[in-house]
Amino acid sequence: MDEVAMDVVPVVFGSGKRYFGSVDAQQLLEDPHVVIQGDRVLHLLYRVRR
Repeated sequence: MDEVAMDVVPVVFGSGKRYFGSVDAQQLLEDPHVVIQGDRVLHLLYRVRR
């Protein structure tokens, strides 16, 4: 995995669900290199640190 893209919105869906499911190894993300603020949404693009 080279990048992770997230679209963050202020909505709660019940009890919650893991975004990536079960993960075997921990991945470290750098600070987002793309941040776009939309109408009630925040688009983030992260590079994965190796």
